[in-house]
Amino acid sequence: MARPKKKPENMTPEERKIEQMKMEIAGELGIIDKVKEKGWKGLTSRETGKIGGIISRRLRREKNK
Repeated sequence: MARPKKKPENMTPEERKIEQMKMEIAGELGIIDKVKEKGWKGLTSRETGKIGGIISRRLRREKNK
C-alpha cells in the first residue's frame, strides 16, 4: 500500500497537497494499481520522474496564475 512519508496529521498543507497530486497523477498515468500494490518504491525511475515532472509543471502553472 502506498503510504506518505509522514502521517497526515504531521504534514503541512503543502505536503498534503503534493501527496494528493501524486495519487491523482498516478491515476491519470494508469499506474495507481501498481502504487497501491507495491508502494512508491515499486515504480521505475521513469515513472517517478514522469510524476515529478507533472507535479512541477502544475505547481509552476498555479504559481503563475
